[in-house]
Amino acid sequence: MFEYFYHEILRKTIISFGTLFNNISIKHTNSSDNVVSVMKVPFAYGPTQKFLARLNQSPDLNKSFSITLPRISFEFTGLTYDPSRKLTTTQTFITKDKNTGTEIKKIYMPVPYNMQFELSIMSLLNDDALQIIEQILPYFQPAYNLTVSLVDSVQEKRDIPVILENVTMQDEYEGDFSTRRVLLYTLRFTAKTYLFGPVSSVSKDIIKSSKISYLTGTDTNNTTTREVVYTASPRAIKNYTGIVLTTVAKDFSVSEILVNVEDASGITVGTYLEIEGEELFVKSKIGNVLTVERGRDGTTITSHLRGEEIKSITQSDNLLIEDGDNFGFNGSTQ
Repeated sequence: MFEYFYHEILRKTIISFGTLFNNISIKHTNSSDNVVSVMKVPFAYGPTQKFLARLNQSPDLNKSFSITLPRISFEFTGLTYDPSRKLTTTQTFITKDKNTGTEIKKIYMPVPYNMQFELSIMSLLNDDALQIIEQILPYFQPAYNLTVSLVDSVQEKRDIPVILENVTMQDEYEGDFSTRRVLLYTLRFTAKTYLFGPVSSVSKDIIKSSKISYLTGTDTNNTTTREVVYTASPRAIKNYTGIVLTTVAKDFSVSEILVNVEDASGITVGTYLEIEGEELFVKSKIGNVLTVERGRDGTTITSHLRGEEIKSITQSDNLLIEDGDNFGFNGSTQ
């Protein structure tokens, strides 16, 4: 049950949350409203008390405060299960591996969890803190969506709502003349993320061929003679590889079965073609004129204009049939 896996979902969510606030700046103006300085606010991960202790314990109280304050820090403070977003625990979904393009991966539906964050704004001047606050609050009404790649192996991306819960302010102005004043604004957020379990391969579990034996008689004592064996394998009804064989040389309507092509040298009798989503079976070929069977496997028969691409449907396409797609069958009897 407890096999090793690590999708780094919590880590990715923490990093994504932090990137929201790493490009905040403040400006200082003179009495004529001319900008005299622009400062990018330092941003770091860590508990607020650590930064406050560092300020209070600095031996040099006469250095420029603008070097140290204002400053923004944030930390991940908690994780709670969210039953309101619960999904069916036994439901799974499958997708192709992004590296191989053919191997099928399976993963169970995610478990919803809420991550709590605290963002602290430390400032010497109240105007600096208000500049920072005003650059943050308008984006949260009360939620802001982050797009996070949660599970790379199955290319699972989700929008994670980040909700601003509340804002509090604390003014540390007590103490003697030499004590530094620190304005502290605390913003509390909740990120509604999802945790996924292990990813497993299901390629070996996919049925590639089905065989049916037709028997005669009613004897159930294993003496019945086998008459016919029918074998069927899934077959693609559209092109996945993007291979274009040629183009249509002459317009043809929904009722025509003769297709004029620019170059039929790459087309083989007994194969399947795709033109604009319609599947055709090549019955015969004379020069550059094909006799075809239209609308195979339930595809829609439509008229086609000169210049339309004619794509092949081969064994390579059969291997790339996507989950949920329609498909046909190749059959044989013995």
